[in-house]
Parts: sequence; C-alpha cells; structure tokens
Amino acid sequence: MTDGSPPAARHRGRQAALWLLKIGGSAGLLYLLLSRMDLDRLWTTARHASLLWLTAALGIFLIQILVGAWRWGLLVHAQGIRMSYGALVNSYLVATFFNNFLPSNVGGDVIRIRDSAKCAGSTTIAATVVLFDRGIGLLGLGFVAAIGATVTAWISPTMGPVGPGVLWAGLAAVTLVAGWAVLMPHGVSLILSPLRRLHPEWIGERLTKLQTVLERFRETPLALGGGFVGSLCVQGLLVLFYAAIARGLHMTVPIHHLAIVVPVSFVVLMLPISVNGLGLREAFFALYLSKLGQPLEAAVALSFMSYVLIAIFSTTGAAAYLTRRA
Repeated sequence: MTDGSPPAARHRGRQAALWLLKIGGSAGLLYLLLSRMDLDRLWTTARHASLLWLTAALGIFLIQILVGAWRWGLLVHAQGIRMSYGALVNSYLVATFFNNFLPSNVGGDVIRIRDSAKCAGSTTIAATVVLFDRGIGLLGLGFVAAIGATVTAWISPTMGPVGPGVLWAGLAAVTLVAGWAVLMPHGVSLILSPLRRLHPEWIGERLTKLQTVLERFRETPLALGGGFVGSLCVQGLLVLFYAAIARGLHMTVPIHHLAIVVPVSFVVLMLPISVNGLGLREAFFALYLSKLGQPLEAAVALSFMSYVLIAIFSTTGAAAYLTRRA
C-alpha cells in the first residue's frame, strides 16, 4: 500500500523528515550541554585563548591537508590517473570547504570524485579510489586510537572508556576485509554479482571497473603501504591540532587521551543524528574529558574552537574554487 504520491514527492518527504531529525538532534544536544554549564565561564575560557597556539593549530591543519592530498595522490597514480600535486591540493581544499559548509560531510567526496573523474575518464574508477582513500583513512584512525588506548591502559588501567582490546579487534577485522578485497578482486565481483539483476548492462560495466581498480591496487602494494603511512601521519597531525588548541585554552590533557578522543569522535560523527556533528561532537568531548577532571566548559570550548578554526581554514577552499572557476 502507498499513499498515492509520486516517488519524487515521497523521497523529498523522507529527506525533509531526516533533516528535521538531524536539526532536532543538534539543537537538543546543544541545549542539554549549554543548560548544564556556566556560559560566562565558557566565554571567558574561549576569550583568553592564546592566539599563538591557535595559529600553530592552523599551521598543523595545513600540513595535514597537504599530507592528505599526497596520500590521495598515491592511490590516484596507482590507477594510472595523471593529476598534478597542485591539482590534488586544490581539489582537497575545495572538498574541505564543501564538507564544512554543506549540511553533509560527503559533499567534499563528490568534489574529489568529479575532479579525478575528468582525468580518469570514469566516475566509477574515481569513486572507488576516493572510497579507498576514505577506507585507508579509517584504518589510520583506528590504529592511532588503538595505540592511544593501549598507552592509556598501561599508564592508568582505570582510565579510558574505550578499551584497547575492542579497538585492536575492530582494526584487525577491517584490515582482513580490506586485504581480502585487494587480494581477491574476483571474489568481490562475485559477491556483488546479484546486483546485476537490477540493471545487467549498467551494473555489470561498473563491477568490471571495480574489479580492475582492485587488481591495480594489488599490483601496487607500495602505493597502499604509502597510503597507510600517510593516513597515520594525517591522524597524528589531527591529534596535534587538537593538542595545540587545548594548549591555547590552557587545558592539560595528556596526548594519549587525545589520541583516543579525537579519532573516536570522528567515528561517532558518522551517526546521522546531527547536522555536521554539531552538538554530537561537543557531547562526546564533554563526556570523555569530564572523566579526566576537565571542566565541562573547557571540554565544550575545545570542541567549539576546533570547529571554528577548521571553518576558518576551509574558506581557503572557497578561494581555491573561485580561482579554479576564473
């Protein structure tokens, strides 16, 4: 049974309901947090932040962007796609802008896919490479979080809500699946082959391209290894980015705890219950850092300040986009 409305109208209705849920989630979380803290103290914490350390944080974030573009370039070149490093950085900057100023964190991936598809001659190949870049990024994220949790458990076994065993197990499972996909591309095609029933020709062509991409990655293990090293560097730089902000806010947070809370917060932000993680990010930081004895106002200030600095830096992506258009 249907309500008789056209499919497009039903789709728009579902999208509207989803966005209302996200807006309500962000607003509700922010209200709960702000109602439990001293707003004057929050403002004072932010107002007395060290501009020197905040500037250093922006510099660290720039290096992280440059390393991220290099990592993506390794995967792009492994597929025989010719893109200069300048073009990769430009696309990465524009993608960062769209990720932060669109009500969805996948807008940047669309930009990168579109840019690299022009050189690859195939949207499927470009999308698969970007997906791999995301996947390697998640592996690096999990690795950094697992190391942070291990160090935390060694220093203080009673601290840390996320145990190292869970993180190492999850990391091993993801690595096994990713390794199998690279080593057995034909197996991936077989598992996805039932999708051919939806549109045999269109889906069949894309499964063939997907298998080709996986085979090329299998033939270029150095690119995958370099991509993983680049991912570790990116995640490590993100931890240092937050550490610099914490130092600027005169907070004392051990680096091994930041190595847990920063990566895990990015996983939490994947939950589709807020607008770009607004409110959800602050709630997670408050939950974790309050257990370390940090004031609620300081934890929320750290989260807010990181968001503001990333948004400020993202405007360089708008400039890069306008320059490209010109």
